[in-house]
Amino acid sequence: MRRGWTLPILAALGFIFLYAPIVSLIVFSFNESRLVTVWAGFSTRWYVALFTDRQILGAAWVSLKIAFASATLATVLGTLAALVLARFGRFRGRLLLTGMATAPLVMPEVITGLSLLLLFISMELTFGWPAGRGLLTVIIAHTTFCLAFVAVIAGSRLRDMDESLEEAAQDLGAGPVRVFFDITLPVIAPALVAGWLLAFTLSLDDLVIASFVSGPGASTLPMVIFSKVRLGVSPDVNALATIIIVIVALSIATAGVILTRRARRGTRGG
Repeated sequence: MRRGWTLPILAALGFIFLYAPIVSLIVFSFNESRLVTVWAGFSTRWYVALFTDRQILGAAWVSLKIAFASATLATVLGTLAALVLARFGRFRGRLLLTGMATAPLVMPEVITGLSLLLLFISMELTFGWPAGRGLLTVIIAHTTFCLAFVAVIAGSRLRDMDESLEEAAQDLGAGPVRVFFDITLPVIAPALVAGWLLAFTLSLDDLVIASFVSGPGASTLPMVIFSKVRLGVSPDVNALATIIIVIVALSIATAGVILTRRARRGTRGG
């Protein structure tokens, strides 16, 4: 009996430890008081203040633009890298390409950010491009480290894919490009979507690398939040965090419903 209750109790304690701070944050986002630890009544004043804060809204828009561009570029480049590693067999420089594609996975973000900053400064002094630090440099930096995650996800799907489908299409006269778009791409599409979403999330969440390579007018949302938190947690930050939590929860729930419906359809069809 004791052994039967041990695991549920430990699991409950673990979930409480993980989610109690989040629940507390959500509750105090509706606090009337300016003090985040003193409850003074229910109010939505901080949500109103949040949507009238141009700094936070501007930073959120900048982060969304950077995340969308970085995730898209990382998905394209990561898919190409995964395709080369999974389909081209042994070739000169394969080990180097593998190491370069996966290095950002294990490289500390401080080292990545510093190295990219030095690279951008050297390029500006040598070629005059990029001119200063801004949106472009942040997009390039985020694409660099997000690419590795997409390459790993797409590569694992390509290795598990039945290559006979591609060979059959080639036997029927399809060229490499048409085989990729008609056969390979539809099969690995779920992995690419997962890679894009992961890259989007990583870019949206990044603070360290963006702090090194950003400039005036390119402050991301994590940078603005971090600057605010350093002076003390304000209720409008709680409101912003609550909105992000709700958006993420709804996205996960929607994805779960879609996957469940597809699984049921597949079961019925089978």
